[in-house]
Amino acid sequence: MKLRNIRAITLKEFYHLIRDFRSLYLAFAVPLLLIFLFGYALSLDVDNVETVVVDYDRTDLSRDFIRRLDASPYFHVGALLTETRAVTEYLDHGRASLAIVIPPDWTKNLRADREAPLQILLDGSDPNFAGITRGYVNAFIERYNQKLLGEFLNRQGMEKINPPVEGRIRVWFNEDLESRNFILPGIIAVIIMIVGAMLTSLVIAREYENGTMETIKSLPINAGEFLIGKAIPYFFIGLIDVLVSILMGQVLFGVVMKSSFWLMILASSIYLAVALALGLLISTVTKSQLVANQGAILITYLPSLLLSNFVFPVVNMPTALQMVTYIVPATYYIDILNGLYLRNLGLAHLWPSFVVMTVMFVILAAANCLLLKREGL
Repeated sequence: MKLRNIRAITLKEFYHLIRDFRSLYLAFAVPLLLIFLFGYALSLDVDNVETVVVDYDRTDLSRDFIRRLDASPYFHVGALLTETRAVTEYLDHGRASLAIVIPPDWTKNLRADREAPLQILLDGSDPNFAGITRGYVNAFIERYNQKLLGEFLNRQGMEKINPPVEGRIRVWFNEDLESRNFILPGIIAVIIMIVGAMLTSLVIAREYENGTMETIKSLPINAGEFLIGKAIPYFFIGLIDVLVSILMGQVLFGVVMKSSFWLMILASSIYLAVALALGLLISTVTKSQLVANQGAILITYLPSLLLSNFVFPVVNMPTALQMVTYIVPATYYIDILNGLYLRNLGLAHLWPSFVVMTVMFVILAAANCLLLKREGL
């Protein structure tokens, strides 16, 4: 393997990148756009649930209940309605996700130590959102019940009753329970696939379409030199995108890596090599830029987004899809990112994912060399 040949192929691809502004746009502008969109727009947190209240009781206690509800960071009381008929309109048109109806004599029943039910209506169009909101409502009512129970015991001259079981909750790894703390690291896996696989899926197909592949076959270079030379420019572009993503995540969103930065670079380099090898394989097989681009989206980008345990938990998927996730490189890279960003783990815990990605790269690189040799290179 001659370095002079690799350098010549690398310079050829580098000059093509400079002339092709569309590739540079895809390499730099799209990753930045993804960071902004996913960082600001994609959030699995449930806050400020739009709430409407119908207060038929209209007493000091019902008003106190509404004030406490609105003061909670999880709810926003947007309207006080006069009748339940208006609740239907708010829920139907999506102007509210939660409605609470306080019946007449609610305060009277509470002060008479009788049951005082509330009607709670919840928009279940989004099951995940509705489930979390229901948990928030239950927790809020439970705390309010404890407050009323304490006041009742004080009136009776009794001591406060402590529950027999007290849960002391401590959150590990993502102490603030912010979804962006695991979403933003996962975006790096998607960005690398865009830069690595989708861009390189066009490079060899372009040679076939332009008719220059026959000229390349006549040159004194082998398949390994050709592949390495084609991949080097995109490898450095991918590393630049990784560094920019790390910097933007820390500066704009406060997402700080807890573990080793150099271990992150090592993992990104291996994953980027897998993405480049996969993109080159797609380009070699298809020999058409249009087909290669569509194939790269289906084979690399979508699985990295949907089947990598990034946004959608793998354990909730059917068994057949769970088996597919084992061959998605992003699954192992995101596992490493979670360990580095959230769990402060080192190589001693993350080495299985490193090994799997390395094996994937070796297999894909060997397949690329074998196919190009069969093509006469």
